[in-house]
Amino acid sequence: MSEQTIPVADYAVVGGSGTLSSDFPAKLSASDVRILADNLRFSTPYGEGPAMRLFSVGEKNVLTVKMHGWRSGVTRSDASRQIFWIFREAGVKRIISEGGVGTVNKLLDLRDFIIPDDYLDLSVRKDVMLDGRYLLVMRDALCHELRQALIASTRKRFSGRIFTRGTYAVTDGRHFESPAEIAMLNGHADIVGQSLCPEVYLAREIGACYAGLYFTVNYGEGIREKWSHQDMADIFYDDAPMIGEIILDTIREVSAKDRTCECLSLRKETLLKDVYNEVSSKG
Repeated sequence: MSEQTIPVADYAVVGGSGTLSSDFPAKLSASDVRILADNLRFSTPYGEGPAMRLFSVGEKNVLTVKMHGWRSGVTRSDASRQIFWIFREAGVKRIISEGGVGTVNKLLDLRDFIIPDDYLDLSVRKDVMLDGRYLLVMRDALCHELRQALIASTRKRFSGRIFTRGTYAVTDGRHFESPAEIAMLNGHADIVGQSLCPEVYLAREIGACYAGLYFTVNYGEGIREKWSHQDMADIFYDDAPMIGEIILDTIREVSAKDRTCECLSLRKETLLKDVYNEVSSKG
């Protein structure tokens, strides 16, 4: 399976816990959605990539992967490299990520949606890149144009609270954060999770727009006296179809060819090009 030709796709969805139980988009009843190929596995310089699905929304081809490509025996860094190397080879220009997150801001409740506009990277995966040829300017790292489309689509499907900006703090997992860590983040971030970095860097490196849709599924430790694993499970199963529909609506609305954002222009040729070429030539 790993020798299959990587298909052309302008769009990609990095699936998280929000869509996992719906086998996105297989269980949705959208008449313009077709599954074109399943269980696609591709060889990459970082090992064989995770299973991917190719589907279409109208005339738009989309690659999607479950749970950020995380799987036993593969580091999260390599999983991210595999996915984004494949996205680059496929010509992906728009990437939507989704996932469940914990609260840091004490005003947030379960089942609040956040479409963040910034991030705080507390992970140790700082050097995850494909080839190092670019200087990545991380201003407006979360594409304004794609975010606005996500916000509009969420408002069509969801009557609860939607926060149109916020800061996502990224930590290493798979453990959750301690009460002291949540207290430290309070005032600096609104939500916390484990999936936005290094994906946001890799998206910029391949010249793709990137934005995320995040659903609060648990309270950060110390925000409430306790949080319930059952609440998280209920959200996991009950709300996946809605999240999937929001993502499909967003794909329908955004063009991959007519991008008015700055995302591509914020990827610059590195001034250390000769250094990287010398290192690469030595293997």
